[in-house]
Amino acid sequence: MSPDLLNILKPLVHYSLHFLVPGLIAYVFFKKQWKKAWLIMMATMLVDADHLLANPIFDPGRCSVGYHPLHSYYAIAIYFILLFFPKTRIIAVGLIFHMFTDWQDCQWLLMFGP
Repeated sequence: MSPDLLNILKPLVHYSLHFLVPGLIAYVFFKKQWKKAWLIMMATMLVDADHLLANPIFDPGRCSVGYHPLHSYYAIAIYFILLFFPKTRIIAVGLIFHMFTDWQDCQWLLMFGP
């Protein structure tokens, strides 16, 4: 894959998965309250605040899953536990899908480098 195409695809896929796909998930699985579900899933983006603890804050060669505290495997396990409670289910879906999206970025790193 050409570097130019890769530089276009990586952010396009990343931000589509962070913003558009949660809207689709909300519409399909939380149809009666899809707008509220989508907003809640957008609010789960605050989990990225843990990037501020890293030095440097952004490193294009670093996988955030397993590195940042709220992206740790322990945190992800807690997000899965939250699925079992109706009051936290939408939050859990947003957090888990966020982790999936960030994991997908790690796969780009493994395949193509930073």
